[in-house]
Amino acid sequence: MKTQPTVPPEIHAAEEVDVVVVGAGFTGLYQLHRLRQLGFSVRLLEAGADLGGIWYWNCYPGARVDTHVPMYEFSSEDLWRDWTWTERFPAWDELRRYFHYVDQKLDLSRDIRFNTRVEGAEFDRDRNQWVVSILDGGAVRARFLVLCTGFAAKPYIPDIAGLERFEGVKHHTAWWPQDGLDMTDKRVGVIGTGASGVQVVQEAARVAAQLTVFQRTPILALAMQQCSLDEATQRDMKRDYPARFARRRESFGGFDFHASGKSALEVSPEERAAIYEASWAAGGFSFWASTFYDVMTNLQANRTAYDFWREKVQARIRDPKLAEQLAPKEPPHPFGVKRPSLEQTYYDVFNQDNVRLVNLKATPILEITPSGVRTAEGDCELDILVLATGFDAVTGGLTQIDIRGVEGLTLKEKWAKGARTHLGMASAGFPNLLFLYGPQSPSGFCNGPTCAELQGDWVVEFLGRMRDAGVSRFEATTAAEQTWKDHVEVVGAMTLFPLADSWYMGANIPGKPRELLNYPGGVPLYLQMCQASADKGYEGFVLGT
Repeated sequence: MKTQPTVPPEIHAAEEVDVVVVGAGFTGLYQLHRLRQLGFSVRLLEAGADLGGIWYWNCYPGARVDTHVPMYEFSSEDLWRDWTWTERFPAWDELRRYFHYVDQKLDLSRDIRFNTRVEGAEFDRDRNQWVVSILDGGAVRARFLVLCTGFAAKPYIPDIAGLERFEGVKHHTAWWPQDGLDMTDKRVGVIGTGASGVQVVQEAARVAAQLTVFQRTPILALAMQQCSLDEATQRDMKRDYPARFARRRESFGGFDFHASGKSALEVSPEERAAIYEASWAAGGFSFWASTFYDVMTNLQANRTAYDFWREKVQARIRDPKLAEQLAPKEPPHPFGVKRPSLEQTYYDVFNQDNVRLVNLKATPILEITPSGVRTAEGDCELDILVLATGFDAVTGGLTQIDIRGVEGLTLKEKWAKGARTHLGMASAGFPNLLFLYGPQSPSGFCNGPTCAELQGDWVVEFLGRMRDAGVSRFEATTAAEQTWKDHVEVVGAMTLFPLADSWYMGANIPGKPRELLNYPGGVPLYLQMCQASADKGYEGFVLGT
């Protein structure tokens, strides 16, 4: 057991508010707005120089959302009535414009401190407050601390020999230069084929002299079916917005579409193909989330989805050997158990003479040299090296902050052998602390703005009730944590998610416990469980006055 640290005297004079919110993405901004409506004094701390959370940091070529309009925006009519998107799947710069629009409407920035990276947080038991420390000095005191760091706040850079010696331009997609980077006529290498890798590849292939894609596992990317939107189209769409937003709480991933309600194995081949075809044509995550209820629970049903996907992809690649590497006959893992990326021209670019695929399973990277990448086949000379190597997802954004609870134990130390939460929002030993879009919540399985609002509403109501009841301290119990962990594991075991080494399982980070990091029961069941706790006086929490 660790000793509770002594709070330095100068910290007692820190700025003091009711709630500190960390992170200015959808979730943090929603918390700021709603808590202010309830009369809380709130200070939001944001490491970036502007609004948007991940959409401040994600400015690499091709960066765009993988959720269709209007699911990737706030559901308040006061906000969507006067806003018009230009694309069905908006790009990063349009997302930034949207956040500025929201700011103008809600006057959020007056309570936000930008360029303010939270270094740590320590619970002061004498005053039942969190002391939140800032990297460059200073602190803020708050009764309640709400962490909205998102699932992708800690980029992962693999330990590749010689990486520091590369003399060309090198960037992780999460740390892309804000003023951009011209890849025209350059020799570009992209390591990683997840969402950011797919997006960079599509853009680099248009302009690079030579593009080399280093693939470890084939990405099972889905057709985005992008299209432009104009004001007239948006006006027509908006007639159905209230109903579409209402459907979010009824679907597994918080979208506005639902599965057919049928088994892939019980329909005729013709009906199965028709349902798959319709979902493929709908684009986006429709093919992942709106076909058959057993695709994510039954390997035989799952294989029918994979085979349909493979046929679609292979038809676009001229070289049969290359097609087999990008869409192999035997699935690298069950379809959908790794988050599918959305693509527009990804598979087509491999027909170009300036694009080359390196299969790292067959020819691994030996080292990074000053001039490029050395594989088992030889040297690849590069001007630009793009690290699309993902994130220490879901937990990493939280554990990278030195958060110390009542016994001086850090959240990172507590979760060293696996995340322990109640309802995916609180952890025993860390009073008055809540985190949204975090471990054992729907998180990576759920549309971000949906979670921001639906999970966020529960948090806002909870904090309001704590204040109104005179509760100065709340804390999850260890028994509630165990019950929730057991529930997540039982439900997860009914799915195919544990069959792949994905970031969903924490398996992309060496040494990280392998566990299902996201709640696998879907949004409706999750909201039901949260409401059940509230209806029983917030069962699973100890409340103190």
